[in-house]
Amino acid sequence: MHISFLLHNAYGVGGTIRTTFNLAGELAGHHDVEIVSVFRHRDVPALGAPEGVRMSHLVDLRKKSPAYDGDAPDYARPAAVFPRGDSRYGQYSRLSDARLAAHLRSLEADVVVGTRPGLNVHLTRQARRGPVLIGQEHLTLDSHGYRLRREIGHRYALLDAITTVTEADARGYRSGFRLPGVRIEAIPNSVPAPAVAPADGDRTWVIAAGRLHKVKRYDLLVRAFADVVAVRPDWRLRIYGGGDATGNERQTLLSLVAELGLHEHVLLMGPVNPLEAEWPKGSIAAVTSDRESFGMTIVEAMRCGLPVVATDCPHGPREIIDDGTDGRLVPVGDTAAVTGALLGLIQDDAARHRAGRAALEASRRFDPAVIAERHAQLFAELASRGPRTRSHGAVSTAVHRARGTVMDGAYALRYKAAAVIRKGKTA
Repeated sequence: MHISFLLHNAYGVGGTIRTTFNLAGELAGHHDVEIVSVFRHRDVPALGAPEGVRMSHLVDLRKKSPAYDGDAPDYARPAAVFPRGDSRYGQYSRLSDARLAAHLRSLEADVVVGTRPGLNVHLTRQARRGPVLIGQEHLTLDSHGYRLRREIGHRYALLDAITTVTEADARGYRSGFRLPGVRIEAIPNSVPAPAVAPADGDRTWVIAAGRLHKVKRYDLLVRAFADVVAVRPDWRLRIYGGGDATGNERQTLLSLVAELGLHEHVLLMGPVNPLEAEWPKGSIAAVTSDRESFGMTIVEAMRCGLPVVATDCPHGPREIIDDGTDGRLVPVGDTAAVTGALLGLIQDDAARHRAGRAALEASRRFDPAVIAERHAQLFAELASRGPRTRSHGAVSTAVHRARGTVMDGAYALRYKAAAVIRKGKTA
């Protein structure tokens, strides 16, 4: 099969990029695979190009490139196809609309995979009939605003399948929309086996990793660890990850560490790439988020033999961790429960080693070969149905697109009216 992935920016750093590279690289061993990046802002991908996968781009934002598109008139005009509800809307334009349309209408592929809602909408509006159209959800349905969910409910009817990274999110799609004929499948992200030896379980470090953001609740973890240190002062905590440009969250955490007198026990390590060599330096991993779309760091830690103490937050941890076997699940926002779960593993060496071995074994189900096979099977099943018998024939496609035109017109009038009101208030 010829499989084409459509990414927002394959040259950046992020979970969607990493998991797409993992999947594409694994599929390339048996299929003709390409990744098309809408934007390109650097010469080489920051994460390194996956082996055997062709890379191309549609809009060149490298200022020193002879093909630089940033000065094109249409680049300054707001997008008309990419949906406003997608958080990346401000980066899209009439130029990207046109480049995507030309690409999708000429693309000779068996399967085309969109990797974010805005790009999935482009598939439904601009792709030619014939290829299997897959819309991936790398976040969660309930993380999207009303405007985007409305667009999803209407546009996604023209997809052949939607894949989510958790079964909980798949249930949300099935119950939240009427999408007859559209397959909705939960297929988790993949994580390659690390190139380093697994943790031995004897080191007195707890490891946490992820961007420094309020949703990750590192403040709760630091407070919980203060109570751990009161019992076991020989244990320490490392937090890996970078924050936003302001650095506010990092400074807040540093202030909390100072306030609690933990400067010898809690270290903010900053961003590290690759991270896999850091996990085995600890014996337990901790994730205290209010919510997770999946939980890549949980799987990464488990693949290195670390049991994970995680909040039982939506959507991913419960589908990854077997509570009491390869980790511990605790209520969201419960500092005492985090402390108790950490101490339960810290104080019981045998339980910690046993949980680490179980985590390593359980994590094998996320190997790229296993996950790629699930995707390949889905692609093959949909392709075998043929374009005339899949969910959207020519008539239904025309009807949906006509309704979409009406919806676009209605929203255009609403935005115009809102702009007039704002202008009147500032006059």
